[in-house]
Amino acid sequence: MKIRELGIEGAFEISPVQHGDPRGLFMEWYRFDHLAEAVGHPLRLAQANLSVSAAGVVRGIHFADVPPGQAKYVTCVRGAVLDVIVDLRVGSPTFGQWEGVRLDDTDRRAVYLSEGLGHGFCALSDDATLSYLCSETYNPTGEHGIHPLDPDLGIEWPAGLPQLSAKDEAAPTLAEARASGLLPVYEDCRSFTESLRV
Repeated sequence: MKIRELGIEGAFEISPVQHGDPRGLFMEWYRFDHLAEAVGHPLRLAQANLSVSAAGVVRGIHFADVPPGQAKYVTCVRGAVLDVIVDLRVGSPTFGQWEGVRLDDTDRRAVYLSEGLGHGFCALSDDATLSYLCSETYNPTGEHGIHPLDPDLGIEWPAGLPQLSAKDEAAPTLAEARASGLLPVYEDCRSFTESLRV
């Protein structure tokens, strides 16, 4: 398993080793000890989600209040997606920047994003199926979104006409969310991450 940090602090790409023969394949798609060594603390597993999307569907950009936030470990078990991580932490050196990682059922990579980062994806195939491991359970009062087509983010979604949910369509822009005090603060996120190392 190879784990590398992306250009956004707290975001990682995980590449598993696949062992295959004519019968099929086997791999470790998650190892708590390897991830903990890379990120500096173990991932608390509180909830697991499964998401199935048609080609051209864009979901996100979603994030949660910090603390406690919601760290995520995401992989694509069927089809393919462009997975997008956005730095929404006010005061971060990479605030407003995004990184995209292709997740699919061939390379079987995963991404980890720490608390305070935004997450979204675009389905590149029908029945694109994502599996999420989450550090906290869903909290409807602490969950928020940024409009995924916000031109200030400039995310290059690989869909001619992205299909959005009504909730994502109604989400504020990054500037609106920042002005209303909705976004997490970088130093608060770092302090929370440090508390997990103890």
